[in-house]
Amino acid sequence: MSPESQGQNEHYLSVARRGFRTWRGDRPFWAGLFTMLGGVPIMYFPYANMHLGNVTLAMSTTAGAGSLIIGVLLVTLGLTMWFHSIVRVFAGVAAILLALISIPVANIGGFLIGFIFALLGGALSVSWAPGVPPSEAEPASAEEAPETVSFAKDEPLPEGALHGAGIPEQQAAPYDTTVETEGGRHRAG
Repeated sequence: MSPESQGQNEHYLSVARRGFRTWRGDRPFWAGLFTMLGGVPIMYFPYANMHLGNVTLAMSTTAGAGSLIIGVLLVTLGLTMWFHSIVRVFAGVAAILLALISIPVANIGGFLIGFIFALLGGALSVSWAPGVPPSEAEPASAEEAPETVSFAKDEPLPEGALHGAGIPEQQAAPYDTTVETEGGRHRAG
């Protein structure tokens, strides 16, 4: 087996995992996932029935349709973050607003579970930015790199070698000549 044919005999699960990892890195994956997870309890709880023995508790409210709409919109925004990451800021702001609206409309935002997930997903979407590939990053030129001086381990440092090493050099501010021409007054006065 030659070094050129390494990818030939890989297991299909490793190829799929690597492909998913690449796909996940090109978009706000966790933002979309948290937004969708926030939409599920918001649209589920108004239609859920709890059974306690022989007693059935229905948590449906008059705002059940509003809860369903908010939940479906949050799931849709999560999918939008995944498949159209160019509109991630809009989708994130919309998810945050829908999470806030779900507090009075949808059983305290899906008993705060959906509210917290949708709020976190929206914030992650707004803050996500695509990475720059290393090939496009500009390498630092030799002129821009600071000079480094190395000394032998046992050789003592020369006098003043570390003087001011932690303090950046400050440049003097340029003198403002408009003060003299205007007589020291402000331009508006």
